[in-house]
Amino acid sequence: MLRTIIVDDEPKNRKLLLSLLSEFCPQVQVEGEAGSAEEAVELIQEINPELVLLDIEMPYGNAFDLLDKLMPVEFEVIFITAFDEYTLKAFKYSALDYLLKPVDITELQAAIEKASKKIRVRTINQQLTNLLQNLNPAKNAVPKIALPTQEGFIFTGVNDIVRLEAKGNYTIIYTTDGHKHISAKTIQQYEKVLPGNQFFRIHNSHMINLSYIKKYHKGRGGEVEMADGMLLEVAVRRKDAFLELFKAR
Repeated sequence: MLRTIIVDDEPKNRKLLLSLLSEFCPQVQVEGEAGSAEEAVELIQEINPELVLLDIEMPYGNAFDLLDKLMPVEFEVIFITAFDEYTLKAFKYSALDYLLKPVDITELQAAIEKASKKIRVRTINQQLTNLLQNLNPAKNAVPKIALPTQEGFIFTGVNDIVRLEAKGNYTIIYTTDGHKHISAKTIQQYEKVLPGNQFFRIHNSHMINLSYIKKYHKGRGGEVEMADGMLLEVAVRRKDAFLELFKAR
C-alpha cells in the first residue's frame, strides 16, 4: 500500500479524489489531507508519505513553494493542475507526473502505477546502496539492514537493534528508539545475516544484541535482563555457549 496524502485547498476536490482513489486505485492508502501549503508541510513531516497528490494553486503559497520548503523530497509527487498545454509540456519534459482537472480515471490509474514503480525502484536502489556500504564500509560507518515488512522495507542500523523475537514465520525486531517492527523473515534468517560477534540466539524465540545486556540472572538456564528492562530466558542447551562469550563459566 502506498502511504498517500492529498493536498488541495478545495474540500470538494479532495473528496472527489479520495473517492476515485478508493474505488479505482486499491494500492493507495490515503493517510491524510491538507487544505494549504502550511498544513501540508506539517502533515508530510508527521506522516512521511510515499506519494503526495498536490494541487498547484493554493492560497498563501503554491505547490512549488511547498516543495522548496521540503527539499530534498523523499516522496513521489503527482501534480493536480488546470494549467495550459505549455506548462504541461514543461512538466512532461521534466519527467514530473500531472493530472489535468477534471481528473480522468484512466490517467489517475496510470499516474499511480508509474509512481508505484518509481517507489519500488528507489527501495531496491536503497537496498543495493546499503549492501555496497556494508560490503565496503567507510571508516566509522554503521552498517544497515533492510527489514522486510508488509508495506515494503524499513532500513535500520544494525547497532540500533536491541533484540529479536520469533513469532512463527515472522520476527519482531525491537530497536533503541522504542519501536518494534514486524518483519516477514524468520529469526533463523536473521541469525545467519547478523554479525555473530554482536548477536546471540539465547533461545528458540529470542536473539539479543550483546551490547544491550544489563544483567544476567543465574538459574538452570538463567535469564538476561536487557537495557529495555525485558527479562528473557536463556535456553539450558545454550547457556554454556552464552556464558563463554563473557568467559564467565
